[in-house]
Amino acid sequence: MHKYANPTDFMRLANSILPWAAIVTVALFLAGLPMALVVSPPDYQQGDAARIMYIHVPSAWMGLMIYGIMAANSAAFLIWRHPMATLIARASAPLGCMFTALCLITGMLWGKPMWGAYWVWDARLTSMLILQFLYIGYLALADAFEDSERGDKAAAVLALVGSVNLPIIHFSVNWWNTLHQPSILTMQGFTVSAAMLWPLFLMVGAFMAYYVCLLVLRLRIEILDAKIRNARRARAAAPVATATPQQV
Repeated sequence: MHKYANPTDFMRLANSILPWAAIVTVALFLAGLPMALVVSPPDYQQGDAARIMYIHVPSAWMGLMIYGIMAANSAAFLIWRHPMATLIARASAPLGCMFTALCLITGMLWGKPMWGAYWVWDARLTSMLILQFLYIGYLALADAFEDSERGDKAAAVLALVGSVNLPIIHFSVNWWNTLHQPSILTMQGFTVSAAMLWPLFLMVGAFMAYYVCLLVLRLRIEILDAKIRNARRARAAAPVATATPQQV
């Protein structure tokens, strides 16, 4: 990745990926949504209410995956000072926050008919809520300092510390007594039938391709913001020319 440390070279690659990611996004949504809402069978216990799974589960996976990407790029920024790493983490944070919020909202809507309440202080739900707060904390820290580099360092440290929460979210249904359904992927294999698994995979792929599209667009904004900050910093550091009286 050192080859793409230059933002111009990196964005040349990213911009070439964007049209293909957009095509994949549209194709997978067009294929996945009808299968999820119409073709796939209703759950034998939850009926058609379980169809919210096709939004809830992909958004949960995206929340975890994007935070992992942020943590990896934060490590690359702190260790190797890779110039694109912090920009990728910054661009990913609002997207991960969005997917995590979607996971929590759909989980509450799913929980009401299943548990009789929109929210319970379940281990999986609580750890996912902590993830949402970590995203918000990252966004707040990144812009909390006048010196953008200090904000990037503080946010990167938070991202690395908060990554401890990722395995807790995944294994919470195994470690504690919980109302939440078990994870779809376990050591014994998948816990749902193939008729439900295929539309779920299509929706996960659609969400991932959608993230790639949004990431490229947000990277353009982050790079422009970085250029503006550097220009202002250079202008502030430049010596001020003093006028000398004209000699007669």
